[in-house]
Amino acid sequence: MKQDIHPKSYRFVVFKDMSNGHTFITRSTAASKETIKWEDGNEYPLIKLEISNTSHPFFTGQKMLVDTAGRIDKFNKKYAKK
Repeated sequence: MKQDIHPKSYRFVVFKDMSNGHTFITRSTAASKETIKWEDGNEYPLIKLEISNTSHPFFTGQKMLVDTAGRIDKFNKKYAKK
């Protein structure tokens, strides 16, 4: 195996699913300008996600449409029959 190919700057980061508010903490090298106070009273960097395993239809078994950017409306408007 190759030596020294992984970053050494791992730290605890909180990830937040913006579609349902679920948060979890894990180690990551992802950069963030925002912070959040975690359950243990410490502040950690915050990474916002549009979708995670708690809101993705494959993992939940439910059909759920997540359209945060209005892509469907934009498509319908662009290709609507006139």
